[in-house]
Amino acid sequence: MVTRQTNSLHPLNQLRNELDRQFSEWWGNLADFAPRVAAGRAFPAVNVWEQGDTLFAEAEVPGLKSENLEIAVVGSELTIKGDRLDGGQDGQTFHRRERGVGPFIRVVRLPVEVDAARVGASMKDGVLLITLPKHEAARPRKIQVNSD
Repeated sequence: MVTRQTNSLHPLNQLRNELDRQFSEWWGNLADFAPRVAAGRAFPAVNVWEQGDTLFAEAEVPGLKSENLEIAVVGSELTIKGDRLDGGQDGQTFHRRERGVGPFIRVVRLPVEVDAARVGASMKDGVLLITLPKHEAARPRKIQVNSD
């Protein structure tokens, strides 16, 4: 993990902060048109880990219902599609809008091929958990050594 510490008193950092402020005032509504990436990160945030013969993928999808999500697996590629509906009402004036709305798609390359027929998914408290059993060909197998 790389961390970067900045000196906010350095003139270049002051200039950057001022430019960021100006652009966010002038172009702040651009976030409404780009819901797929927020603050330089892909949406939804995804963790992938392995335990035994199974991979797990966990995605943060707060506010989404299961009927607004679509999950697909082809080979070693996991695709999460969804649509975050706009909860706003007519006549509202937003003073700040950081949560993206609209359709999104996230494709994650998995380290091994998975058995698509056995993939499962559940959602609790805005966290989507996808269980991805490894394909038989990706599982380690014991090789019998023959001797003369």
